Amino acid sequence: MGTLWQETKTRVKQGLKPPEEGQERRWQAFLRPKLKLTYVVSREFFEGELTLRATSLVYTTLLSLAPLLAVSFSVLKAFGVHNQMEPVLHHFLLPLGPRAEEITTRIIQYVENLKVGALGSIGLGLLFYTVVSLIQKIESAFNHVWRIKRERPFLRRFSDYLSVLLIGPVLVFSAVGATASVMQTSFIQTLLEFEVLGKALVAMSKLLPYLLVIGGFTFIYAFLPNTKVRFGNALVGGAVAGVLWETIGLLFAFFITTSTKYDAIYSSLAILILFMIWLYISWLILLVGAQVAYYRQNPQMMNLTKKEPLRLSNRLKERVGLLILVQVGEAFHRGHSPPKLEGLSEHLGLPSYLIEELLEPLKKAHLITETGDEPPSYLLRKDPDTIPVRKALDILRQAEEQDFPMEQATLKVPAVEGVMEKIEQALDQALEEATLKDLIRGQVKSRTNGRVSAPA
Repeated sequence: MGTLWQETKTRVKQGLKPPEEGQERRWQAFLRPKLKLTYVVSREFFEGELTLRATSLVYTTLLSLAPLLAVSFSVLKAFGVHNQMEPVLHHFLLPLGPRAEEITTRIIQYVENLKVGALGSIGLGLLFYTVVSLIQKIESAFNHVWRIKRERPFLRRFSDYLSVLLIGPVLVFSAVGATASVMQTSFIQTLLEFEVLGKALVAMSKLLPYLLVIGGFTFIYAFLPNTKVRFGNALVGGAVAGVLWETIGLLFAFFITTSTKYDAIYSSLAILILFMIWLYISWLILLVGAQVAYYRQNPQMMNLTKKEPLRLSNRLKERVGLLILVQVGEAFHRGHSPPKLEGLSEHLGLPSYLIEELLEPLKKAHLITETGDEPPSYLLRKDPDTIPVRKALDILRQAEEQDFPMEQATLKVPAVEGVMEKIEQALDQALEEATLKDLIRGQVKSRTNGRVSAPA
């Protein structure tokens, strides 16, 4: 404080302006968003919603683990890389300490003894259903983190999940096998004899598990949520989750090796309990990384001081709904590509789930339609010159009335009815001939220096 005061006095004596209030040094400007992100993610963690999701995923994983490995093993065996499954599974279970090898051996033996061909068509269908239900449960958890209510269409869900089941294991295990093979080549062994290069390669080999885990988490964050996740944000979330997973794995392994009370208390069940605990921690870390990716892509959500989800007032719903119609209509008027949900969210500075809530009544009223793309784009379904602004306002104001019909006698008080009638008459007079086309024209004319001023 004293230093800042001396600096201010010196500047005044020299005829310079004192530093403006709120001006930050570079390190403060760099650290502030990181600290805010850490605080918001920690708040989400301690609220308990993530822990409930992680617990649910543990239960689903226990039911689906054997079928998932059986399907993956069958695919890997067809490509001749099934021998790489055991080291990868062992690495995942490494935090269990001495128990990791025993659990890995049992799981691999179980999978090898499972004859997929002998299950029959019904058994094979149930096997795939169990595996798909696990992926769907994971997608649901990620959609919750990203505040997404819309699920993938059935056909796209089927194709995407099938590609993950058939192609994903081959790519992952092939990469692991190729990495291990490269480290054993004579060329790499020769490089290891050089002091500097040898130390660098050893350091890279130690970082390799982190990089593989980060790459896997990044792919999950970019692919599974039913929205477009920018690669940079998915990478940041994957990096945070990957470092947490590897670091907490080391701490968990240390805890297992130094504690002998579990065997004394739980006897033969200790190995199952430790396995479930590690599964829970792993899912929790994965969801925390998803939160990091979400807030990186939606920084405006970090500014909320309340824990409750952001809601729009009735007044803002009307304004934002009209702005959505204007943006969709203006894209057509200018010959631009129709906007997607992400583009509308960025332009209006609002989270996508709020935009979706306002798109639904506009789609039901046949003012807006969506394309067959994934994610879909939005188009006007009618000529903007035939859409009265008054009608659009009524649609937005009456969006949720179907859940509570206004026909009860107790709701019809003469004094209140008179006020409501005057409001309706005032709106009729103010918007007598105004159409959506007028708003679009006004929006185009109001552009100054590439910026848009919202209609009043």
